[in-house]
Amino acid sequence: MTTKPRKQIHLGVHFPGVNNTTVWTDPRSGSQIDFDSFEHLARRAEESKLDFFFLAEGLRLREHKGLIHDLDVVGRPDTLPVLAAVAAVTQHLGLAGTINTTFNEPWEIARQFASLDVLSGGRAAWNLVTSSDAFTGENFRRGGFLPYAERYERAAELVAVARELWDSWDDDAVSPDPVAGAYLRPGSVRRIDHVGKHFQVRGEFPTPRGPQGHPVLFQAGDSPDGRDFAAATADVIFSLHSSFDDGRTFYDDVQARLAAAGREPGSLKILPATTVVIGDTEAEAAELARHIRSQQVPGATAIAFLEQVWGRDLTSYDPEGPLPDVEPDFDGADITRGRARHFKDPRPVVAAWREQAAANGWSIRDLVIAVTSRGGFVGTPNHVADEIDRHVQEDASDGFILVPHLTPGGLDDVLDRVVPLLVERGSFRAEYSGPTLRDHLGLAHPDAVRRPAALAG
Repeated sequence: MTTKPRKQIHLGVHFPGVNNTTVWTDPRSGSQIDFDSFEHLARRAEESKLDFFFLAEGLRLREHKGLIHDLDVVGRPDTLPVLAAVAAVTQHLGLAGTINTTFNEPWEIARQFASLDVLSGGRAAWNLVTSSDAFTGENFRRGGFLPYAERYERAAELVAVARELWDSWDDDAVSPDPVAGAYLRPGSVRRIDHVGKHFQVRGEFPTPRGPQGHPVLFQAGDSPDGRDFAAATADVIFSLHSSFDDGRTFYDDVQARLAAAGREPGSLKILPATTVVIGDTEAEAAELARHIRSQQVPGATAIAFLEQVWGRDLTSYDPEGPLPDVEPDFDGADITRGRARHFKDPRPVVAAWREQAAANGWSIRDLVIAVTSRGGFVGTPNHVADEIDRHVQEDASDGFILVPHLTPGGLDDVLDRVVPLLVERGSFRAEYSGPTLRDHLGLAHPDAVRRPAALAG
């Protein structure tokens, strides 16, 4: 009888900005812009041998009822300089940054991530996101936005061009010379001549191919188009499906799309975002989780959330009282600008929420806490380690991106008390097995594509 080998769990950490999951009223809360905060989380993650450090991105401050949303990602430095700085204080930790494919150009993105990969020794990752938001698009010289159907079309072409640029250098293009210094081997760099619907790119790419060949590609879309795009393009999916049953369904769906795209099993890792709350007893952990959720959703936040669905001002309603007795403004403009609207038609959503609130005796705040909770792990360290391991061994995910509720030390207990138990079980590494993020994730090194029109050396 053969024993199935244990799958290795992959874990990353997400550095939160100002948003509705971060508790800023806690006295232990620190700054989201001081480099010490980034360094603390990154160093702690590397000490625990985690795969990567992950940054989200905000391209414009959201507005709610015409005012800056008070829970937006404000003031944080640009993603790539932060990752470059983190690279200088770590040696092995992967560096994942979110850069939008709708408003950026392939040449600049390819060079930025190739540079980060070279300078970090092969630890760069690019989280691809699209945007159909005209409000955000006003910040860019191209203006406006793309229709929904074209978002992934442009993204796919952008990634194809970036890969062509990365592949225009051979892995051994730069040859060291103890006397003359580094020089290019003859024929090792090729010209690019791309003409497509969205981009025209001609010339020689100035940056060498990084140690990983291509930076690792993350993708966070969850629509059918997003899943197809990930199956065809990405190395990692940043998923929201963290519960076991939901995760299994999502995992199976993506694996089927992966096969349809002609890719091998295991060539795409599925890593949901999740939270972890631990206590010395199950009851203590449950009470702490309730306290955190209560802090994350104060009354003003609950009203603002409901206003996004109702499409009207609800400040006259008590967040500790019943749901609004008025009907939503179905035809009005979105009350919040700069945020994706997840409910195309709010009517069935509102009807379902009213039923839930009536059945459970929920106030507005109770309802918002319930419908915005995305699962997560709550319990003793042993229980949480068991559950994380079960999700991975039974193919509900390949690991998780851990999201703290406090900056910067919100994951310290998890790293100290849960990760060592996963190491003991043989499900998580005790040491890094290689220098690159592809090594950490068990992803193949992409071979450079040989192309004509090589430059003379």
